[in-house]
Amino acid sequence: MAENERSSFKRQKMSKVWNHFTLRKADNMVQCIYCKTDLAYHNSTSSMLQHLNRKHPHVNSASPRGLGPSTSTSQSRMDSFVRPGPSCTVEETAVFTKSILNMLITDMRPLSMVDDTGFRNMIKAFNPKYTIPSRTHFTNMVEQKYSEMIDKDVATEAYLGITCHFLGDDWEMQSLSLTTMPLEERHTASNIADWLEEAATKFHIPFKKVKAVVHDNGANVVAAARILKERHGWASVRCAGHTLNLVVQNTLKSNKTISSCVASARCLVEHFKKSELPCTKLKEKQQQMGVQQHMLVQDVSTRWNSTLHMLSRLLEQRWPVTAALSDPAVNPRGKNHYLDLKPEQWILTEELTQILEPFEGATVFLSGEQYLTLSALPQLVQTLKKSTLSPAFETTPVKAFQNLAAEQITDRWKDLFTFKPEDPNTALLAAAMDPQFRKLKFLSSEESFKVQSTIHTMALTVRRQGRQPNEQGNESTTNTEEECPATQAQGSSRNVLGSSSDSSCSDEEDEKQNREVQREVLQYFGEHPLSKKEDPLSWWRENAARYPTLAKLAKSFLSIPATSTPSERLFSAAGNIASKRRASLTPDHVNMLTFLHCNHHLLV
Repeated sequence: MAENERSSFKRQKMSKVWNHFTLRKADNMVQCIYCKTDLAYHNSTSSMLQHLNRKHPHVNSASPRGLGPSTSTSQSRMDSFVRPGPSCTVEETAVFTKSILNMLITDMRPLSMVDDTGFRNMIKAFNPKYTIPSRTHFTNMVEQKYSEMIDKDVATEAYLGITCHFLGDDWEMQSLSLTTMPLEERHTASNIADWLEEAATKFHIPFKKVKAVVHDNGANVVAAARILKERHGWASVRCAGHTLNLVVQNTLKSNKTISSCVASARCLVEHFKKSELPCTKLKEKQQQMGVQQHMLVQDVSTRWNSTLHMLSRLLEQRWPVTAALSDPAVNPRGKNHYLDLKPEQWILTEELTQILEPFEGATVFLSGEQYLTLSALPQLVQTLKKSTLSPAFETTPVKAFQNLAAEQITDRWKDLFTFKPEDPNTALLAAAMDPQFRKLKFLSSEESFKVQSTIHTMALTVRRQGRQPNEQGNESTTNTEEECPATQAQGSSRNVLGSSSDSSCSDEEDEKQNREVQREVLQYFGEHPLSKKEDPLSWWRENAARYPTLAKLAKSFLSIPATSTPSERLFSAAGNIASKRRASLTPDHVNMLTFLHCNHHLLV
């Protein structure tokens, strides 16, 4: 043994802890004389001290190895050897803190308990070296634990929700859930396009019957819609709800004064949500002031309208909130007075709610399923832009909000008021087929003429396709899109080689149909717009016989929703089904149960 090692061992043997352990130098182990536990020994007595502290805390008062009398002096000396050091290790602190958190959760104790003097003294007596964290730390731990449990929930698995929408024979809007398939592969544009085709094939929906795909603004989904448009001619319709959300979110975040005001309102609401005493005092003040006893609303970052609801509720409860914050029982030293909004912030909040209300109304309207939405989108966007700019507000931030919101609306819907016959806007075609908006007053006369001309051309195509089964006696020829080029060429040859009388009859028939369709189109667009109080679908039910060709076009375009909200509602149903109590459900069974739940109205 080297000289320094011998001196180190001599110093260590002088420690009183060796009165309770025996050393086995051959295998570098020590053994407790009480419980015969073996511990590894590496020229340090720390592990022995910790063992005595955990297993034999009272050896100092009755030592078999002659520690001397149990006097106060010997007690303090023994404490210096056996008791822990001045602070816990990181691992020990984590164990103690987690244990306290589990106690709070299991016994449903208030988080404020960790700040109580008695509780802190008790913990200090159990372990003086452990410093208990603050209530804020435990609050953050609760929120983190909640997020972790949510992430483990089977309902958070990725699913693709697909719904279909159409107008039935009675002109009633129909919405069906097709699938909530699990997404196990990469969510690429190509894969999403393939999944949509698979869903249509599974339910025997001919590709030529699909008019449009309504989707959100995700880059991969937009690219998938572009692929499907190239493959099958399906129109791509971006969700108006998502676009409206982007308009408001971007405008709110762009102004620092507004962002600061909203953040202050959020902190104020959080204070009443997280603390029992202010919440109780708020109820008392509501009763005293005769204000409705509504709870404050906490906003959600992903939904702008929840911010509006938060601000509106704060305005309703302004004076009870202010009184509660000023109550000495809640705030003896005015400690939380800073939480109350400043007078200029209350004014800003009031004006902000006024300017956001039209956006809320538009969002609610566009999310409906039982009435026409896409046909109303152009008029709604134009009206929303005007209403955004029309009110006169006092505060500079709200004036800036008005201008920026109008710019956002113009930029994000810039293609909504121009029409290209080679790539027609689906929303404008739907508006043209809605008797409420058939005059297309939101368009220039030139753009309106383009839309009507395109409707005329499409009506002629529909009329000719409807004539083909009667002329050729074979309904399979109605789908010219699915015929191979050779078949189409043969049909053209037969027309060319036919007799002159056949050609003459065909020309006469074409001219007759052209006149009938033209008369139908001119008569339809010449009528007065339907009153906003009347139902356009009821109007079509009563007038379909007068406009038989246009009625077919109307069913194709008016059934398209303006938002992807119906498909997003599937996830609410799927989340209730794929819960912890049903954790053993396979993805196929989740799909089946969701399908049956959402389509239960079809069950006899």
